[in-house]
Parts: sequence; structure tokens; C-alpha cells
Amino acid sequence: MSTSNTEIPTHKPRPWVDLLVSIIIPSVILMKLSGNDYLGATWALLIGLAFPLGWGLFELIKYRKYNFIAVLGVISVGLTGGIGLLALDAQWLAIKEAAVPAVIGLAVLASTRTKYPLVRTLLYNPAVLDVDKIHRTLVERGTEDVFEARLLKASYLFAGTFLFSSIMNYILAKWIVTSPSGTTAFNEELGQMTLVSYPMIAIPSMVMMIAIFYYLWRSIRRLTGYTLEEVLSTKIEPHPKDSKENSN
Repeated sequence: MSTSNTEIPTHKPRPWVDLLVSIIIPSVILMKLSGNDYLGATWALLIGLAFPLGWGLFELIKYRKYNFIAVLGVISVGLTGGIGLLALDAQWLAIKEAAVPAVIGLAVLASTRTKYPLVRTLLYNPAVLDVDKIHRTLVERGTEDVFEARLLKASYLFAGTFLFSSIMNYILAKWIVTSPSGTTAFNEELGQMTLVSYPMIAIPSMVMMIAIFYYLWRSIRRLTGYTLEEVLSTKIEPHPKDSKENSN
């Protein structure tokens, strides 16, 4: 009668695996194997997009991380495949590339009107920071309202990163993908766009996210007096093996 078998495994970020499966492998397949001598345009598109789509679904199912952004990522890949397979005008690809981050940005703004802003969920949460300790000190010092105002500002900045991604995605898609969808040239351009989007969009967006987290931490530092080490989450439980070894 063990119930521990149904426990959800802890999700550990694997950025290099994500990069390989979601960016590098699909790009190589689309750019190098789309010719009629290899997979052909249709099969190269299907196999290339199967990697990020399969990986995203695997992460969602295994770790049950049914978060809004992950679901949108899976939808984005599915739409890209649909545009190519249905041979729709390449203009739709540019619209889709801009629409996905735009929807996320609007969701971030809309969440500021709810009890659970996305910035609070993603950055100011118990998995990252000791929010209970921070909250107690803010209440004691009477700076809770000031911090909430800064958290709201961080939400606006966070939405701004997605606005940047939306604009850059549209420009990049219009600039690189010019061939009719469903062709070998379209696949090659799609692979090239996927590769170029990482240094031109993903990395700058990541830098902006780090800057927002720094702004949030600096606000916590000034309003509570704690250092980063003092407010990092301590809720990571040791592995049962480790605790057994320590007891010996």
C-alpha cells in the first residue's frame, strides 16, 4: 500500500539539454535534411518540430508543470508545424512568432490585477526566496506597501521583456523567412531563424530577466536589510540517502 510511487519527481533545470533538443537539433534537421535527397521538406519539418514538441510534452507530463508559458511553447511549435504543412503564407509565421510572446506579456499585465501576479509566481516564490521571512520583516518595518509597489513595477518590466521578444520575433521572421511555406527553402530559413533567434532574442531577454531579479533583490535588500544569502530559500529537503548517511 505504498503511495510514494505516485510522487512527482523534482524538476531540475537542464539548460544545455533544452538548448540541444529545442534549438540545435531541429535547426540542423531543417537546414541540412530538407532536400529531396534526404528527408524532404515535409518529413524534415515534422521530425525537426517533433523534438521541441516532444520534449515540451515530456516535461509537462513527467513533472506536471502545467504552467502557462510551457503550454504556450508547445502550442507555438504546433502552430509552426501547421503553417508549414498546410503551406500557408509565410506572413502567418511572422504573426505567430510575434503573437506568442505578446500573449504572455498581456497575461503578465493582466495578472497584476489578480492576487497572484506572474512575477510573484516566477521570481518571488518560496522555491527561490524565503518569502515568509521577507514578509515578516516588511510588516515589522512598515515597508510592505513600498515593496508591493516595486513588485508591480517589476511586473511591468517583466511584461516589457515579452514586448521586446514579440517585436524582434516579427522582424526576424519577416527578414529571414521569405520563401513559400511547405518548401525546402522555407524549412532551411525556419532553421536559420531558430538558430539566430537564440543570440538575438533569447539571450537579451534572459539578461533582462536577470536585471529584473536583481532589481527585486535590491528592493528586498534596502527594505529589509537582508543579504541575498539570508533570504534565499532553505526549503530544499535533503535526499533520504543523505540524511541516513549524516545520521551515521
